[in-house]
This record gives sequence, structure tokens and C-alpha cells, in this order.
Amino acid sequence: MKTRITELFGIQYPIMQGGMQWVGYAELASAVSNAGGLGTLTALSQPTPEDLAKEIKRCREMTDKPFAVNLTIFPTIKPTPYDEYAQAAVEGGVKIIETAGRSPEPYMELFKKNNVKVIHKCTAVRHALTAQRIGCDAVSIDGIECAGHPGEDDVTNMVLVPLAANALKIPFLASGGIGDGRGLAAALALGADGINMGTRFLATKESPVHEKVKQTMVNASELDTAHIFRTLRNTMRVYKNSVVKKVLEIEAKDGPTNFDDLRDMVAGVKGRVVFETGDMEYGIWTAGLVIGLINDIPSCKELIERMVKECDETINQRLVKMMK
Repeated sequence: MKTRITELFGIQYPIMQGGMQWVGYAELASAVSNAGGLGTLTALSQPTPEDLAKEIKRCREMTDKPFAVNLTIFPTIKPTPYDEYAQAAVEGGVKIIETAGRSPEPYMELFKKNNVKVIHKCTAVRHALTAQRIGCDAVSIDGIECAGHPGEDDVTNMVLVPLAANALKIPFLASGGIGDGRGLAAALALGADGINMGTRFLATKESPVHEKVKQTMVNASELDTAHIFRTLRNTMRVYKNSVVKKVLEIEAKDGPTNFDDLRDMVAGVKGRVVFETGDMEYGIWTAGLVIGLINDIPSCKELIERMVKECDETINQRLVKMMK
């Protein structure tokens, strides 16, 4: 397949594995890259910038294909050395960095000086236009279907992707609600240059999460996620377990929500325990609507090859025949 994204990143297929906390390690990233996509290491899954440097080296030993590093920049209670993580990625020879959260503008000089291509995650076209203006090479457009933070506009990819295609000059990926070849074909038809998948890659053989997590995803339906933190205007899509239901009960009470009432339940370290132990009720973990389309646990190679084949069949057998 040839799109602006495959040419920009030097990959075989326009399929990127999104950065996922406690998931984006060398095993998964290298498997995606070896299968022709773009694997991604998650910088903040590493406790220190020095550990990120080691993980980059480890990933390079597992693949000779391009891979990216995700750097998500959010305000935190405990200061995070974002500058040092960015420097570690650059010094490690990484040539593709996915940024998310706050604007990557403070790091653009460093990235450009080192010939790093930057793809920024956005939840609105206006944010994508800003990313284009400051020099990002590409953007990932996240619709309301996505796992994690979809923004507050509540726009689906069916509308958001063509809006982005109308407005942007740089290449972009569609993200959210895509987990098979039909979704890839739809994203390309709507004007995207490829896709960015997180949740679907979570349920693969190389994913480092516990088998109980993967099997839960296989058994889940599209109704098994929920938005929390809506009252705090920091909306987040997560798997709907008992913890999430308690959070929603608190948010449904009259008056403003006090985050201190939620803090212990939603701590990120508890989500890590879920992934490591398979205790599905211990904490919250992000999952997109696409969870309803997951019905097996393939290898990354099997998943990507199946998606590309299904995309080809959708376009060349189903759609082309309709036009004859």
C-alpha cells in the first residue's frame, strides 16, 4: 500500500500502533514494525529517561524497521522530566516521535534539528491546524470512539476525518473505532492517509498485558466502555468495570465533582496492576468502542496482514463492483 504516511515514515502499510501506557514496550512495537506497520514505544511507561534509552536500544535489537516513540505531555502532580525524555529519544536515534497532550512546540527545534518527524495527536481540526502551523509533519485525528481522552467536542470520525481532509495539507491518520480492514478502507475513503490503532493491538499475542485482559476484550461488546471525568471536562473512555461504575455514580451526584473523591480509585498505577495481574476490578484501564469488534487474539503480523487483505477486498471487490 502506498499513501503519504507510508512514504513519510518509510513503512509498508499505513497502520500505526498508538502509544499506550504500560503497553508500548519493545515486544509490541517491534512486532508491529516487523509486520509492516509503525510500532510505538511509550516513553512514560519507562520510569526514567535512562530507561527509555535502554528500551529504544532493546527495540532496535528486535527490528530493523522504523518505529516511533510516544511522548504524552500532561500536567502532573509529580514533576515529569519531559525535556529529558525527549532528549533520550533523540539521542537514541529515533526519527519518528508521536506527541500528545500539550503542544509539542517547545520541542520542535530539538526535533527538527535532529531530522525527527513529528506526528501530533489531536481531537479537533482546530488543534490539527495548529500542529500543522508549528511544523508537525503529520497528525493523528482522534474521534469520540477512541480510547483514552477524546476531547470535549464529541465528534465522530465519520465527520471528523473528512473535515480534517478538507482543512489539512499535511498527512494524517484516523484514530478511534478502527479494528479491521473495513475500518482501514473507510478511513482511506474519508480522506485519511492511514490509521492509528491502540485498543486492537492490545489484544494481540505480543501485547504485554495479562491474558485475562485480552480475553475480557474478546468477550466484550461495544457497550462495555464508558466516559468518565465528563464533569471535570477531562473526558476519558475506559472499560466499564465495577470501579468505573462507582466513578460514574459519584459524578452523577448533584453539584461539582471533587477529584479527591475519585483519586484513589483512578490512580494510573492501579491500571498497571490490572494489566500485569489480570485483576479486572482493581482499577481503570482505557479501551475504545472498537472493543466490540475484537473476537480473537492474533499475532501482530496476522492482524495486519488480515486487515490489509480485507481492506483490498472491500475496495476492489465490494466497492468497485458497486460502481459497474
